[in-house]
Amino acid sequence: MSTFLAEFFGTMVLIILGGGVCAGVALKKTGSNDSGWIVITMGWALAVTLAVYAVGSISGAHINPAVTLSLAAVGEFDWAQVPSYILAQMLGAMVGAAIVWLHYLPHWKATEDPGTKLGVFSTGPSIPSRWANLLSELIGTFILIAGLLFIGANKFTEGLNPLIVGALIAAIGISLGGTTGYAINPARDLGPRIAHAILPISGKGSSNWSYAPIPVVGPILGGFLGATVYQWLFLGQTSLWLWGSLALTAGVIGLAINEDSSTDK
Repeated sequence: MSTFLAEFFGTMVLIILGGGVCAGVALKKTGSNDSGWIVITMGWALAVTLAVYAVGSISGAHINPAVTLSLAAVGEFDWAQVPSYILAQMLGAMVGAAIVWLHYLPHWKATEDPGTKLGVFSTGPSIPSRWANLLSELIGTFILIAGLLFIGANKFTEGLNPLIVGALIAAIGISLGGTTGYAINPARDLGPRIAHAILPISGKGSSNWSYAPIPVVGPILGGFLGATVYQWLFLGQTSLWLWGSLALTAGVIGLAINEDSSTDK
């Protein structure tokens, strides 16, 4: 299997299982309808675990453009391979979302709310607040990338590493995911959002493109920050990527605080 096909397949598995649990919880007349946030977070954690088991030995199982870009930024991945990895991840996410649509085919008609249907495919904020939402995605992905790097620095029994990565995803979802749905992965949000726009889903509404940049930009910036801060604190290495990421993060924090203060007036 090529690395392109591995990233495609791994991301497809991620979305089939992750989007699948969202569909099961959200759509009407499923056996898992209304089973709650913990089920969703566990479903996504297991989705990542299975995807890493599937293709980790072939492509490294990035299955996330934020992982690919941040590893390239700190010299752990070849920039020349970045475009093919991201293309594979996006295509895999779109195909995975289409498979979720097919699997739950009768349940789209049974579910009246268009927003609920969109939530199966892509993330959205609990409280719309542009800069605060961006900051949430940034923080969640910072923890993801830094966590992946410090998990990788430890030795585990062979085959156990994907389970630890799944536990990291569960921790992020349970602790930080309730604000924006923790995309923490541009392909996980944008690929299915494109699928939502294209597919003939019964009773679907808008794909909410006005929100779409946030789960793309936030994870990319958070990924750069997580990788460079890890290098700085654990390895004693600094780069322009670190200072740039810190400056942009400070700007987002300032704008989020200002936005929050403005709503009090």
